[in-house]
Amino acid sequence: MKKLIQLALVAAAAAATFGAAAQEYPSKDKTVTIVVPFAAGGPTDRVARDLAEALRKPLGANVVVDNTAGAGSSIGAARVARAAPDGYTLLLNHIGMSTMPALYRKLAFSVPNDFEYLGMVNDVPMTLIARPTMAANNYKELSAWLAQNKGKINLGNAGLGSASHLCGLMFQSAVQIDMTPVPYKGTAPAITDLIGGQIDLLCDQTTNTSGQIEAKKVKAYAVTTQKRLTTPLLKDLPTLAESGLKNFEVTIWHGLYGPKGTPPDIAKKINDALKVALKDPDFIKKQEGLGAVVVTDKRVEPAEHKKFVAAEIDKWTAVIKAAGTYAD
Repeated sequence: MKKLIQLALVAAAAAATFGAAAQEYPSKDKTVTIVVPFAAGGPTDRVARDLAEALRKPLGANVVVDNTAGAGSSIGAARVARAAPDGYTLLLNHIGMSTMPALYRKLAFSVPNDFEYLGMVNDVPMTLIARPTMAANNYKELSAWLAQNKGKINLGNAGLGSASHLCGLMFQSAVQIDMTPVPYKGTAPAITDLIGGQIDLLCDQTTNTSGQIEAKKVKAYAVTTQKRLTTPLLKDLPTLAESGLKNFEVTIWHGLYGPKGTPPDIAKKINDALKVALKDPDFIKKQEGLGAVVVTDKRVEPAEHKKFVAAEIDKWTAVIKAAGTYAD
């Protein structure tokens, strides 16, 4: 009996300590770090920096961004998976969370099991663009050009597992035409070569292509959403679905994650702060400027966020396996 009482006292003390730690989160002398698994200056980095600013007030802490790039976002994700589950190291990642399980034969973590899902942040549409010298002026003409140039089409992408790589796989599958993939170390060099005519096509995020479309440095044919966009710059672009590729939809999304084992009270505080941040007018305006749409649906809830990613893993695993694309 005495031993049982001692064990009960130890358990009670541990629970009290745990509760106190959760109540004190975030500590005024600690900084919350959002790890971005890509280089600074890219679209995910820009989203993270906007989000960090919007989170500071509702979270009541200093929030900074730290870039840990490499291996299609898996290095940065692994860093967060191994971090202390105390709410001070978070991960902002895009669709890569759903493609890594199929792309990489060996991962240092499990996407479904080694993270706490804290809520979705935004959706980013994609655009199908071509070199400025492309003869086709609309998607119907482009479709005819593709059929006439089988075996000679160069399709650029920003590297294995990138948004442009994934969209390219989907597009090739939809039109049933094999194209030569031309991978780059990032979107910037890919767009530079597209403008210069070294590659023919690129399918990439509005965060990367809107400026080039506005400057008329590339030819734009369609967006990859089910409905047309409402932004002034892109509102006249048809969707690929209405252009003839039925049910074609690719949207790049961003979500917020913590290490598995993050205390529920801390996870709730982060999610509550996220919900406030996503309603911040300045944050919304900045995302609209990137061509992104802030999440307002149930995916902002952790359970729905996790359910959504699980469905995306199933979707992209099928696409990647069909393409036979893998990394070591």
